Amino acid sequence: ARMALPALALLLAAGLLHTQASPSARSFQLDYEHNCFRKDGAAFRYISGSIHYARVPRPAWRDRLLKMYMSGLSAVQVYVPWNYHETLPGVYDFTGNRDVEAFLDLTAELGLLVILRPGPYICAEWEMGGLPAWLLWKPDIILRTSDPAFLAAVDSWLHILLPKIKPRLYQHGGNIISVQVENEYGSYYACDHGYLQHLLGSFRALLGREVLLFTTDSTGAEELRCGTLQGLYATIDFGPGSNVTEAFGAQRRVEPKGPLVNSEYYTGWLDYWGEAHASTSAVWVARGLEDMLQLGASINMQVVSWQRAQPAGEYMFHGGTNFAYWSGADYKDQYKPVTTSYDYDAPLSEAGDPTEKLFAIRTVISKFQPLPAGPMPPATPKYAYGWVALRKYAELLDVLDVLCPCGPIQSQFPLTFEALKQAHGFVVYHTQLPWDVPDPATLGALPHSICDRGYVMLQKEYQGTLERDGQTTLNVTGRAGDTLDVVLENMGRISFGANTSDFKGLLGNLSLNSTPLSNWLIYPLAIDTAVQQGWPHTALPESSSGGRVGPAFYAGTFETPGIAWDTFVKFPGWSKGLLWINGFNLGRYWTCRGPQQTLFVPGSVLHVGRPNNITVLELEGAPPTPLLLFLDRPLYNRTLGRST
Repeated sequence: ARMALPALALLLAAGLLHTQASPSARSFQLDYEHNCFRKDGAAFRYISGSIHYARVPRPAWRDRLLKMYMSGLSAVQVYVPWNYHETLPGVYDFTGNRDVEAFLDLTAELGLLVILRPGPYICAEWEMGGLPAWLLWKPDIILRTSDPAFLAAVDSWLHILLPKIKPRLYQHGGNIISVQVENEYGSYYACDHGYLQHLLGSFRALLGREVLLFTTDSTGAEELRCGTLQGLYATIDFGPGSNVTEAFGAQRRVEPKGPLVNSEYYTGWLDYWGEAHASTSAVWVARGLEDMLQLGASINMQVVSWQRAQPAGEYMFHGGTNFAYWSGADYKDQYKPVTTSYDYDAPLSEAGDPTEKLFAIRTVISKFQPLPAGPMPPATPKYAYGWVALRKYAELLDVLDVLCPCGPIQSQFPLTFEALKQAHGFVVYHTQLPWDVPDPATLGALPHSICDRGYVMLQKEYQGTLERDGQTTLNVTGRAGDTLDVVLENMGRISFGANTSDFKGLLGNLSLNSTPLSNWLIYPLAIDTAVQQGWPHTALPESSSGGRVGPAFYAGTFETPGIAWDTFVKFPGWSKGLLWINGFNLGRYWTCRGPQQTLFVPGSVLHVGRPNNITVLELEGAPPTPLLLFLDRPLYNRTLGRST
């Protein structure tokens, strides 16, 4: 199993007793004799759903959590992505959308319990599974093991994070009832019990002896052997269609006593670029949920990617959006980057709207416990702002002075993103043809050395794209001294698979007719920094050269009619790129590959009463008339998605 997308966390413990506990004796414990949880001494069952605060804008947190509460959930399951908070070694950000303490306090205000999953690895189809890319600055580091360099970084992080968590534990008057250690570790090749033992010691030292700590793994014997440890309660994950009795039999082989717990019940599926939009039957999900509730099991509902015998997902009750560069990737025989939308066919849509699946789940829950009084909050209002015209501002190669103000780095051979200390985005590799090439010659890369897409320009003319696990050669002609530029895009580091050490950039040299090219100028681009400072809207207009193909920036503005409602942007005739509105990075579009055809724009990023600045980086080719279309609903597979 793995942490891929929106998760509906359902935890149900057997035997629901109605005894009264002393208000001063706050406790949440395992009862091995009666195979249940006990909250304040009383047998307890909870139903929980997964939500990722990092995928939801802060102004929408209350709306999403309230809808989860009104669905009948008594708890939410929450991941903490390490790389979202420690952006550089020793540099922490817990402000704005990253204020996890504010999010946890809001769950308590709304009466929801919390199952916390602080990693350090979380999967979740999140960039590098939540591990910071700066760990790879040490190229020989062995992630998720007892490697001293990795443990030192983990310990430093846990000493920052867990003291923020401890006061919010249920035993200390908060609402966090349990904490997961690592995530689906049994699916990782290392099988390093010394690493798990180290984490157990750190969590106990920083959180105390009373908090309930647990693990989550799929039901395979090897996964449960490598992913479990004495002192950590072992739970499992599986999705609809599984044999419930057999699945819980696997848990019983490692936990003969205690509550039955499905920590990731997959309510949906994730999308990869280039594959069909995934969906899961509401009837199917509801039937599986009811079967488990009838067994008295504890369940965590999630929308997740579940592939054959290896579910590896991040369940979700509400998935949200992979804004900016935070989408991860899987490796299943080939590199599979995850879409910007993390809708995952979850009970709450990407925009936070109740779906048929939510109401089917709510009906099942009502058979086992009372629902909160009152109506379900409605869908958030949407607005179709219509067509917006853009103008071409500049070719990317013509504004390197703005995007790389410190200038290029000289190197005989290409350097990786990690060697350049560039976490996300783009790097430009620049050299020259060493001799005349009157007849087509092969510009090629070694296998697996393009990570992940390289947009090739010769004399600033777009030649084509080199791609990881795809096309790795192009035929070119030119003269000695002609400029050769490769705009290299990081599409997201692997978040689930055998190896999460996913280095980015040109991992090997490019060659011309098998002769390696050398003498590179390398430009790490800080595009987001420039856009957040108002560029290109505050800059003087460029005289844009070239045609409509190759990496280039487009800009425009639009005004809202006195309202700032959620909306969806369609890219008719565009190919692949990124969108910023008012400096906020809304993520990648890739309309020519799909399935996602629109990007979700939260109303909270829009202005009322003044222009909204649009910036688009198109990487391959813009339409003759560059227009965007703002809709009131999403598009998948070139057809209308679920009504929102």
